[in-house]
Amino acid sequence: MQLRIWLDGWSWYKKWLMALSVLAFACSTFLYWTPPGTFIREKLAETVIMTQHRWYAWVLVGGDERERMVQALWTRIEEMGEAEQQFDMVTVTPRQTRSKEELIRVEDISGSGYKGKMMWVYDPTSIRMVVPAKPGMGERITEMVERTGAVAGVNAGGFDDPDGLGNGFAPIGMIVSDSELLYDGGGGKQPIVGFTAEGKLVVGNYTIEELRSLQVKEAASFYPRVILDGKPLITSGDGGTGKQPRTAVGQKADGTVIFIVIDGRQANWSIGATLREVQDLFLAQGVINAGFLDGGASSELVVGGELVTRPSSRYGERRLPSAFLVFDDPDSVVVTNPWAGLAKIDPGGAASHPEFQEELRRQREQAARNPAPKAEAPAGSAGGDGAPGATGAGAGKGGSTVTSGTYGADGPPAGAAQQPAGGRGGAAGQAPQATPGAAGSAPGSGAAGGSPAAGAPAGGAAPAAAAGAATGAAAGSGSARPATPAAPPQTVQP
Repeated sequence: MQLRIWLDGWSWYKKWLMALSVLAFACSTFLYWTPPGTFIREKLAETVIMTQHRWYAWVLVGGDERERMVQALWTRIEEMGEAEQQFDMVTVTPRQTRSKEELIRVEDISGSGYKGKMMWVYDPTSIRMVVPAKPGMGERITEMVERTGAVAGVNAGGFDDPDGLGNGFAPIGMIVSDSELLYDGGGGKQPIVGFTAEGKLVVGNYTIEELRSLQVKEAASFYPRVILDGKPLITSGDGGTGKQPRTAVGQKADGTVIFIVIDGRQANWSIGATLREVQDLFLAQGVINAGFLDGGASSELVVGGELVTRPSSRYGERRLPSAFLVFDDPDSVVVTNPWAGLAKIDPGGAASHPEFQEELRRQREQAARNPAPKAEAPAGSAGGDGAPGATGAGAGKGGSTVTSGTYGADGPPAGAAQQPAGGRGGAAGQAPQATPGAAGSAPGSGAAGGSPAAGAPAGGAAPAAAAGAATGAAAGSGSARPATPAAPPQTVQP
């Protein structure tokens, strides 16, 4: 009774704070002191690690455990791509003349928490690797399809993606089109997804010399391989990367190619799929070999010039460095090398992203039309200075955070700083884009440790973008967060 009388004397605000405190205590106790809570934290950390906000995994599992999880994941991904592939298990049917309608079939797919598309391509030799038409900027897949007259297309390899706002022109790994090496990826073994001249899918870790000996005609770099010679490689757990937007490709014994594109990071539509969920979709179709392409905000499928999936990027379709496109007359397609002869490759970022800069411009115009009122000085005291102005953008992806200082009444920003751009990093997922106008700081994400570095054009020129690890600084403070540990290469983002 005394407790009730005591609580009746509280305001609604005080009651709300007490309820919130009790709830927070109960949730913290459950998450950090019970086996089910530990399981949930680990699953959340796995999901975060495969995005461009890996720093948050420290809150969930601690710094040491985060580093162990990242290293274990990358080791497992490398091992999944090492075993030799048996190419005699696939027999490609000789090309037949088909109409565009007979060449592909597309169906909706859905499962626990995800929606997406599955596309069958009945002639694997109709698939070509296409890259941007001009130097300096990636190209949207709808633009590639329209420019080349393709029947359909999906995103392919990863790329360096500073601030989550890269220009899509700095690939990670190798790119091969019509048997020509367009981008060399820095040498050594790279995780490859490609097709031989005969139309057989190649998935795994290969050097350029090995690709040439296999007569690989079209290829890009990404991972992991999940089905080898008809056997699943994920036999326990869900693959260890959480639910993400996904793009993947597999091939049946008769040569039919299946692309799967899963939407994600949209709570009201589709959260995403695990590696194992996609693997199991392939197994149900009788796929012999399968692997993942770049995922996250880059995942998309275009059919007949129309975007038929829902990318998670805040600006819609992303500009990309590579795509697998399907043609009814693939031999007539000419792909030129936009990286040829370049001594420097700029990966872009927030400072040069057209849509991001346009959003900042609109915000500045709105702020100018609706200025913040000046605070009135108390009676008898000296008049105060002008109210502070807007605090600049600051959310990072791909290893960097752009942080602007707070603008005072009279002068330039105090302590404005931009952290170095890091490599795009890892696996199939990408983080949401930087949000303009957000006060304070946001964590960036580490670049991939031990991953394929952003490579160079076939002529040997090295890109300017380094795969670094940087975290965001508080607005106007110039102080950086602790560095994020090494992680598998991601735009990011299986």
